[in-house]
Amino acid sequence: EFCFVNLIEPGDEVIIGVNGVFGTRMMDVAERCGAKVTKVEAPWGRIIEPQQIADALKKVSRPKFVAIVHAETSTGALTPVEEISKLTHKAGALMLLDTVTSLAGCPVRIDDWQVDAVYSGTQKCLSCPPGLSPASLSPRALEVARKRKTKVQSWYLDVNLLASYWGQDRAYHHTAPISMNYALHEALRVVLDEGLESRWRRHEQNYLSLTAGLKAMGLQIASQEGHQLWQLNAVAVPEGVDEAAVRKRLLTDFNIEVGAGLGPLKGKIWRVGLMGETSSKANVKAFLSALAQILNDSGRKTDAAAALAVTG
Repeated sequence: EFCFVNLIEPGDEVIIGVNGVFGTRMMDVAERCGAKVTKVEAPWGRIIEPQQIADALKKVSRPKFVAIVHAETSTGALTPVEEISKLTHKAGALMLLDTVTSLAGCPVRIDDWQVDAVYSGTQKCLSCPPGLSPASLSPRALEVARKRKTKVQSWYLDVNLLASYWGQDRAYHHTAPISMNYALHEALRVVLDEGLESRWRRHEQNYLSLTAGLKAMGLQIASQEGHQLWQLNAVAVPEGVDEAAVRKRLLTDFNIEVGAGLGPLKGKIWRVGLMGETSSKANVKAFLSALAQILNDSGRKTDAAAALAVTG
């Protein structure tokens, strides 16, 4: 909301990519700010294609910004950003990006991609307690916020007031959540100790191990091939399997919690997170072993040994 309330004034035209729950929420927030939203939609599990954005930009006369979810947690799809950002800037608009699940789990190159407004969360691949939302605005976006004709819809999130608080003026604005700032500092130290690119490789390697094991069990990832998240794996539920019963047994018998499908994917996928410190080979093997046992108990023959053998 920080990015949206600072950039949107009533009547502004914005383009939003929707291919899951969090793109839908983007639309809701923008509409609450008084924006006129053009929706660019893709089936859940697939990415927003650059051509879709190009087509929308031709139809919208003066777009304020284009917004997409980089890593759609509800579907396991990773939308490429760079080409969409180029198209957006060519049309004179700002580029806004949700990186809640992607930050620290896969490459996020805000400067290289020329993203103008970006936000994330501490609780995903940073492995920090929830409560803070790291956000960044480009100089261009800050200028838009400074020159707006109407007040920012939120006093607490007004970047102009926040700049006075965190900048040289040190004008009191709010009581900062100091304990959370310390927690984020420590989480970032852990990331830097590992090395950002090493961290990305770890997430990728564990994703590859998981998907290889699932394939050996006769299962597959439901999201678009070539654009699958490393940190959130949408596993297609086999026909005839009670997905809720499997999730319940994973939790009660093995202390493993996985997410259910949302929206159109409800009952069709399991959402298996391998984020931050939970992205480990040990967790991959524990999940595959538990899932194989549950499926075997339910009458679906599954080769756990074969699945574990291919994880490396």
